[in-house]
Amino acid sequence: MPKNNLRKKLTRQEQRDLDVEISFLEGLVRRDPEYVEALQILGDDYTRRGKLDDGLGIDKKLSKLCPKDPLVFYNLSCSYSLAHQYELSLAALERSIILGYRDFKWMSQDPDLRNLRLSPFYKKIRAKLRLMRVGKVGR
Repeated sequence: MPKNNLRKKLTRQEQRDLDVEISFLEGLVRRDPEYVEALQILGDDYTRRGKLDDGLGIDKKLSKLCPKDPLVFYNLSCSYSLAHQYELSLAALERSIILGYRDFKWMSQDPDLRNLRLSPFYKKIRAKLRLMRVGKVGR
């Protein structure tokens, strides 16, 4: 499931719970820096908590650990979009599509990609996506 980190503001209790989970996951990752599942949850938690740079760092690490995972690159694109790094976001999104990401409906609605969709860079991929939706390119 792709990230969707900006849906709602967290309550104080949710923030505390998230901080506890982050602390626990950081401990796991310190002991095993290549624990992919823990890194995925930690990256999502960082972003949900508003620690966008930390979330981006985790997504970069995951892209090196899982270079063939389309969802990893989709999430990396989301993190770059949230950081207003549109060229890098577009490159990661294109990579996710090359690797097989196909949830174009979600891509067009995902709030984490909103910044990228509003940037001029997104126009470069829009035509490709339209073709792929009707099955003319890449499957």
